[in-house]
Amino acid sequence: MKRAGILAAGAVFAATTTPAAAGEVTITVTDLRSGEGVVRACMTAKEDVFPKCIKDPASHRTVVPAGDAVTIRFTDVEPGSYAIALLHDENDNGKADRALGMMPKEGFGFSRDAKVRMGPPKFKDAVFDLGAVAQDLTITMRYFL
Repeated sequence: MKRAGILAAGAVFAATTTPAAAGEVTITVTDLRSGEGVVRACMTAKEDVFPKCIKDPASHRTVVPAGDAVTIRFTDVEPGSYAIALLHDENDNGKADRALGMMPKEGFGFSRDAKVRMGPPKFKDAVFDLGAVAQDLTITMRYFL
């Protein structure tokens, strides 16, 4: 009987120490000023490439049509710390258009609704932790012009 108890305890221990399963991040984008173009999203765990996570081959990226209701979903995401950057690319030209060389003409948003001051937020201001449980985020699109 003792042996069965030890085996059962071992099975419980093994079940609680297995690596966390890949998760899912669902982003609801709010306050788009128009349904024109697309919303470009990228999510990275690398601080040194945020917010231009195109330089991170392991980043999660997608492009979805803009509209009244925009939902973005990243699946099979390993647990970890991530930051998300969004661009409302209204003319769908694949880049963030600027006025006078520096002021964004198109909308942008970041996880944790990180604020923009004299440039994009730092990774630490936008970072969130993802465990084995799905994460639902809301990101507000912001516009300067």
